Amino acid sequence: MATILDGKALAKKVKEEVKKEAASLERVPGLAVIIVGNNPASRVYVNSKRRDCEECGFLSEEFALPEETTEAELIDLIQTLNGRADIDGILCQLPLPDGINEEAVLMAIDPEKDVDGFHPMNMGALLIGKDGFLPCTPYGVMQILDEYGIDPKGKHCVVVGRSNIVGKPQSILLLQRHGTVTICHSRTPNLGEVCRTADILVAAVGKVNIITADMIKPGAVVIDVAMNHNDEGKLCGDVDYAKAKDVASAITPVPGGVGPMTRAMLMKNTLLSAQKRQG
Repeated sequence: MATILDGKALAKKVKEEVKKEAASLERVPGLAVIIVGNNPASRVYVNSKRRDCEECGFLSEEFALPEETTEAELIDLIQTLNGRADIDGILCQLPLPDGINEEAVLMAIDPEKDVDGFHPMNMGALLIGKDGFLPCTPYGVMQILDEYGIDPKGKHCVVVGRSNIVGKPQSILLLQRHGTVTICHSRTPNLGEVCRTADILVAAVGKVNIITADMIKPGAVVIDVAMNHNDEGKLCGDVDYAKAKDVASAITPVPGGVGPMTRAMLMKNTLLSAQKRQG
């Protein structure tokens, strides 16, 4: 039976540490969250982030904009927030309504307030190993590995997924820790064969049960990043968890694994921004 990598418990620990550090600042960290339209999932995420801010003692300011908001209006708001001294982080909840260019919106956020870590300047810093904000989900995965003493050094790390938000940055972070990294995706031929060579397997495709137990090397560490809903509407990941936990040596559950850590690292990034801005 695999060790359950408890992201929920670790997230609580991280937020307690963040709250303690934030209390020593002259000004509490401030996070601005923008939500455009009425996407129910986005509303759930935004509400969760507001609660996280409350737990950490942060200023949380929400901007709920109507569906018909234009790209120019959204960017104007971002520019205003870029100039506010009491705001250390700006997060624009994705996805955005049709007609708004997500790339243009993300580019408009000041890289020094880009606590999601999506701006090309922060992505570029990650690529060349310079300081910048790390994307929250891959950052959270690395924190989980550290918490449980799982060192990527010398390990074969297979990342299934190539998104800018998770797959690509996750691969770079594992490389920085001296892992040997293979990037796969839903169109990789013989995906199961490649996955079976992994000492650390990170699943980030967004497809229910794309990773089955027979695709996992006995004793491998399995990190399930995805947040899907199965036919019964139940939250689940990319991995067939019920069977995979009997093969893996350690595994993240869904829910309660990577998801809480993503939000915790958003708080950590906001704290880092506040510390930097307050000198």
